[in-house]
Amino acid sequence: MGQGLSCRVTHENGFFQAVQMGDFDTFEAVLEREPEILHRTTLYDRLSPLHIAAANGRIQVLSRILDESLNPDVLNRHRQTPLMLAAMHGKISCVQKLLQAGAKVLTFDSLHGRTCLHYAAYYGHSDCLQAILSAAHSTPVADSWGFARFVNIKDGNGATPLHLAARQRRPDCVHILLDSGALVCASTGGYGSPGSTPLHLAARGGSLDCVRELLAWGADRLQRDSAGRIPYIVALKYKHGTCAALLNPASAEPLVWPSPLKFITELNPEAKVLLERALMEANRAREKEILEGVNYSLPSPSPSSSDDADVDDGTDEANDSELCCICFDQVCTIQVQDCGHQMCAHCTLALCCHNKPNPTTACLTAPVCPFCRSNIAQLVVAKLKSEDGEKDNPSKLRKARRSRNFSEGSSSFKGLSAMGSFGKMGGRGSGRIADSGECVDKP
Repeated sequence: MGQGLSCRVTHENGFFQAVQMGDFDTFEAVLEREPEILHRTTLYDRLSPLHIAAANGRIQVLSRILDESLNPDVLNRHRQTPLMLAAMHGKISCVQKLLQAGAKVLTFDSLHGRTCLHYAAYYGHSDCLQAILSAAHSTPVADSWGFARFVNIKDGNGATPLHLAARQRRPDCVHILLDSGALVCASTGGYGSPGSTPLHLAARGGSLDCVRELLAWGADRLQRDSAGRIPYIVALKYKHGTCAALLNPASAEPLVWPSPLKFITELNPEAKVLLERALMEANRAREKEILEGVNYSLPSPSPSSSDDADVDDGTDEANDSELCCICFDQVCTIQVQDCGHQMCAHCTLALCCHNKPNPTTACLTAPVCPFCRSNIAQLVVAKLKSEDGEKDNPSKLRKARRSRNFSEGSSSFKGLSAMGSFGKMGGRGSGRIADSGECVDKP
């Protein structure tokens, strides 16, 4: 009997090894002789063939197993599903296949109390993270739990996926989670007790990109953890000087992605990219001023052709497009869809950043067009329109457009005409754009 058991174990190990290596011919041959082998598991970790195929990215084997109507949510020793292992190892094709087969996204393991979303964020697999978030919109989770609650789900230690992404220095995952509704100031503490925020964990890890993302989405530099420390103190403790300089409460406040924009219906993706780029450019200027005279330097991003085209503000581009009638410096790239008025991305962002978002305010009024005072319902990428057949004469077109914008919005324009270049304002003072009632000298 002992010899028979040993032969059986050896036979199963050979089958599991074929699944792990993606040896489809051997897998099919064994499966044809012994169909029930799909329901067996490894001795210690209780890994099913589906777990092994998902963890190793063997999509052909995994698809064949799912064709046999096997439960896609089978659990191993730690109550982990194949979807968790696929997300953990970044096997996007297996993640997508399991989601199509109806795998549950809301299952907690017994090891850390984490879901597949936690694992994708922790290991920095942004494509798997995006696939899980997209699937959550169309699963019963969105109806029963709510999508926002799922994005901010906590593990056994009170950490949300955003906490884990910030802790592990995953800026791409941090951006995706924030854009999906993750709470930037969420605390690992429970029942009113203080805990670490994602900004604390980013400061501990020294990830400058994660710190930038969190600050741009309104992370509080003064929030304290369970030890009474602000993120600035945490960065100093772990000797991350550049992060500490940006987190210093005495330095200028960063510009924050404006909450009113979240209430604009169907924000055009291309327009959103331009606005996010303008925000990061303004904060980069702020960082440069903060770090002047400090013995730390910012890492320079690798130049690309697209970046060079964006930075180059030569006369050719200015001659072919209209200059913004607010700052008279940048080219108009954003257009209000209903009224058709155009502004540059920097001034559009400044318009929506008049006041720093108040976390206690339940509803914020939508921004209004500075020229006609109509509510901004949708922003799109600006398109050059010819007036009176003068498409070939950009200088006349700019003059006509400028005079028309002045005449249409002369009363409301006064509050914005003093904004000047948004990039210049981003690095000075408190980093907050002046309210419409304040008077700022035009640079």
